[in-house]
Amino acid sequence: MKMTAAPTSLNDPCNNLALRKASRYLSATYDKALTPVGLRATQFSILQKLSAHDEMTITSLADMIAMDRTTLASNLKPLAREGLVTVEPSATDRRARIVTLTPDGLARMKAALPLWQAVQAQFEERFGADEAAQLRASLGAVLQTGFEPWAE
Repeated sequence: MKMTAAPTSLNDPCNNLALRKASRYLSATYDKALTPVGLRATQFSILQKLSAHDEMTITSLADMIAMDRTTLASNLKPLAREGLVTVEPSATDRRARIVTLTPDGLARMKAALPLWQAVQAQFEERFGADEAAQLRASLGAVLQTGFEPWAE
């Protein structure tokens, strides 16, 4: 029985594969840029979001960055070990856990910001600023398609 190889062209119709390939490519680029400050792109995004808020529940933060709570909790553990965030039960709802950016976390995020800005500018230069803005808009629209990937 002859096996048929899966399509490998750039025109592969699988939306998920195309998105994941581009995501891995860009994530690795941002990860590499942030290496000097000891952060990965996801960790930087978490610190950056927290810097804009006093504190957030894990659920709110997960919703804000479109990540399931379990994966977010796993991503918070190394940040908490390094003293960049604290994760504690809420004083008003013991079921909720509150994430807070520490002064060390804010300092690390500020140290990473110029590195992030540089790779962001480099991507926009190579890809095109208008194209990058359209890409962000299109990817934002993907989040509005009505799927509920983390619904219980």
